[in-house]
Amino acid sequence: MNYRRGVLTQSLLALAGLMSWGAVQAQEGPVYRFSPVNQYGLELTAKYWNPIIEYITAKSGVKLQLKIGRTSADTTAFVLANEVEFVFSNHLFSPDRDQLGWKVFGRRETPPIHSQIVVLADSPYQKLEQLANQPVAFPGPEALVAYKFSYAQLINRNVPVEVVFGGNMDGAFAQLASGKAKAVGANSQLTEGWAKREGKKLRVLWQSEPLYDLALMASRNVPEKDLRAVSKAFADMGKDVQGVKILAASGNLVGLLPTARFVPSNGSEYSSYRNFYKTAPPNLR
Repeated sequence: MNYRRGVLTQSLLALAGLMSWGAVQAQEGPVYRFSPVNQYGLELTAKYWNPIIEYITAKSGVKLQLKIGRTSADTTAFVLANEVEFVFSNHLFSPDRDQLGWKVFGRRETPPIHSQIVVLADSPYQKLEQLANQPVAFPGPEALVAYKFSYAQLINRNVPVEVVFGGNMDGAFAQLASGKAKAVGANSQLTEGWAKREGKKLRVLWQSEPLYDLALMASRNVPEKDLRAVSKAFADMGKDVQGVKILAASGNLVGLLPTARFVPSNGSEYSSYRNFYKTAPPNLR
């Protein structure tokens, strides 16, 4: 069986199993919009998240609905306009956005991630300084790990580059693969996933210290009882047979380890993200 067809079949079977498994339906009540940042293309993002939020809805009794924009910046614009109630993001840790009242209640447990600047394995570029005045692709201006961390590194080293935004990480890598960009600012988890899915080899020119994966966050407008129910459903998903199957199937689609799951968090793990803004170059746009 073709690898892509196989993992897609696994994902669809997991979703079918969820729908036929007699789960408790969400109680009558509000529909909350859930906006994960666009780490992949639109279709792949939906295929990863839809089975997960269907499960969370069934287990928590709180109706969640996926809401994503065309780009990661568009999705974050929904968040800033108060058009969503739950997010999976690291775009809300700047000092001004910290004041908006978003509460971390969980995170995805994966191996540490790193901000990276990568090139194709056969690229002639061996160090960052060689990228001066060359096009470098990034997902978008809101991407904290893939854009802000990596572009700040170039600024701090006085390496001017032509910034190219791809809309999401897959779009940025498409610019690299086509030759339109000479390097990519990336999230190491997404680097590994893209290389696995596309059969490409990459070389890392620079990477940051280890960071935690993205956070699950809730708006201050979500009633506490609904937040508790959703938080518990996410935390318990990796302990439930059906939940584990769905996580494994969705994770396979994007190149995550089958052990990737969601765990509770009070937000303290994200001090590195908040500290970044204290020392970020003032001309970081």
